[in-house]
Amino acid sequence: MARLPSSSSSISPRWCYDVFLSFRGEDTREGFTSHLYQALSKVGINTFMDMQLQKGEEVASELPMKIEQSRFSIVVFSESYASSRWCLDELVKIMECKDKMGQHVMPVFYKIQPSEIRNQSGRTEEHLRLLKLSGKYDCKLRKWKTALMATANLSGWPFKKEYVHPKFF
Repeated sequence: MARLPSSSSSISPRWCYDVFLSFRGEDTREGFTSHLYQALSKVGINTFMDMQLQKGEEVASELPMKIEQSRFSIVVFSESYASSRWCLDELVKIMECKDKMGQHVMPVFYKIQPSEIRNQSGRTEEHLRLLKLSGKYDCKLRKWKTALMATANLSGWPFKKEYVHPKFF
């Protein structure tokens, strides 16, 4: 993989990680995302994946901090990504870091069409509808939908198979 470009932001944060991986664990942790993590690490790209959290660390405060400490975020959209409020909150934070700190965001569409994320149709629409029906997340829904659309509008990679193509690296 080519060297990661430097940030275009006027703010020069101290990066602890080259890449933060955002993904729905039950969909891709044991397959695609773990292979992606291993491939990035193998070529010397310092990548954060949630398995690196220490036992006892508070996930809700640690993950946003890890996002801020990363130069890039790779968002692995999958069939149930939008069913997880944790994933959606991460995505909002990632897009805030893109806008405020110049973080680079690269979406991967794993067994899901970019248009389904962008237009919030199909399974994505259903997951958001269920979150709305719960009545607990009304104040967050607009931010989640905006972040989904903005991320899906970025140029990304569609993957339909369970392997990482060598040209990706």
